[in-house]
Amino acid sequence: MLRVGLTGGIGAGKSEVSRLLVGHGAVLIDADRIAREVVEPGTPGLAAVVEAFGPDVLAADGGLDRPKLGSIVFADPGRLAALNAIVHPLVGARSRELEEAAAADAVVVNDVPLLTENGLAPFYDVVVVVDVAPETQLDRLTRLRGMTEQDARARMAAQATREKRLEIADIVIDNDVPLDVLEQQVAAVWTDLVGRARKGAAN
Repeated sequence: MLRVGLTGGIGAGKSEVSRLLVGHGAVLIDADRIAREVVEPGTPGLAAVVEAFGPDVLAADGGLDRPKLGSIVFADPGRLAALNAIVHPLVGARSRELEEAAAADAVVVNDVPLLTENGLAPFYDVVVVVDVAPETQLDRLTRLRGMTEQDARARMAAQATREKRLEIADIVIDNDVPLDVLEQQVAAVWTDLVGRARKGAAN
């Protein structure tokens, strides 16, 4: 099994790269998706978040009001750290369960937005960073996701710098390119990852 850590700043396009890798045969473990699952209604995770942040972070349907919680934590590093202390251990445990269920020869891609921030690079065989210019991130967040510029900049500032992400990268995918060029890059990266997996299995 080859354990791949995939990361990039918010708005970098990790989801598109993940989708393309799955199309080639990767087993995807999506930390963001798991982070949503572990705080669904009725879970211990949601109960812990409500205890820490109060009932105002709940929506009318009893689920988590993500925009409300986001507006609290991304403006306050201390509150963000408190949220991460609740969610990250739950995400880690679920990720390990999914990884253990994968085939022995699988290329397992862990899509981890905060890989750099949490010092997780040593836990993966290969770290792939999806890289774009900060101006591209800002444009995508405001134009495609409908964030205000202030919110977008706050989200970006809460993450590691572009330079810190690139420092830990074994492979960099440039996503400041048209989709067809991105597809070519991802196909080449997949060939590389499969080769690494086979080499590891032979040793």
